[in-house]
Amino acid sequence: MRLEDFDTGTRYTARVLSTQRITPASSPEEVREIVLEIERDHFDYQPGQSIGVIVSGDHPQGHKDHFRLYSVADTPQAANNGRPRVSLCVKRCNYIDEYSGERYEGISSNYLCDRRAGETITINGPFGIPFEVPEDRETDLLLIGMGTGIAPFRALIRHIYEDVKDYTGKVRLFYGAQSGLEMLYMNEEKDDFSQYYDRDTFEAFKALSPRPNWADPIAMDYALEERSEEILSLLESPHARVYVAGRADILETLDRVFSHMIGSSDQWSRRKAELKAGQRWVELVY
Repeated sequence: MRLEDFDTGTRYTARVLSTQRITPASSPEEVREIVLEIERDHFDYQPGQSIGVIVSGDHPQGHKDHFRLYSVADTPQAANNGRPRVSLCVKRCNYIDEYSGERYEGISSNYLCDRRAGETITINGPFGIPFEVPEDRETDLLLIGMGTGIAPFRALIRHIYEDVKDYTGKVRLFYGAQSGLEMLYMNEEKDDFSQYYDRDTFEAFKALSPRPNWADPIAMDYALEERSEEILSLLESPHARVYVAGRADILETLDRVFSHMIGSSDQWSRRKAELKAGQRWVELVY
């Protein structure tokens, strides 16, 4: 679905409760965790869903409202006054025009990263099919995320281990970044997943670029291939699900890696089709 296909008519005001940089100051990438208080009594959402951020004004593209989706990065919470609270994981983005070579700031990401506590923004939603926790609590989960694609998995994993409690299936998280400084919730500044490392069912694996100062691709293929035996078992199991989040180009990497693991691209295409048909392959890509 395209951004213009989303309904932006119903809008809400949200106040910034806090904004915190979660990549180190030494990192060239600025990613912030922004906590919002929704100025209404109810705003129901589930892990894996997104909210829309609407930035009004005279934009270079000529439209009045600029609209972008951001995955919710936490489980449903309430502020001190009982109003709904939402956490976002936002990377400050800039773009180079491929024809003119001019540099442009990403409208929504820079707008959000520049907001300070007490300021208000306009949102709507929530949108999207959430990452559901399977009714069968023994279902194994393979979670694969790149960049800010970690946000919905942060919410999902927290929900499993803090709310569901009786989940006994394996949870395997593979997360990729350009360098260790961009690991977001898995770096020295903030490691939300460390509290689950003592769980027998949970393991997290980092996939970094082999040369972080170069434009090399993130080594997600190496991280997955190192665990190929377990991953093949998960892909073949009728009681496992695969959740993927991040930039759309991650799908090309996964198709290549899984084709190699299974034996051929044709075999993987059939297996992936079976997973999708059984609603056991879910993507949140942009």
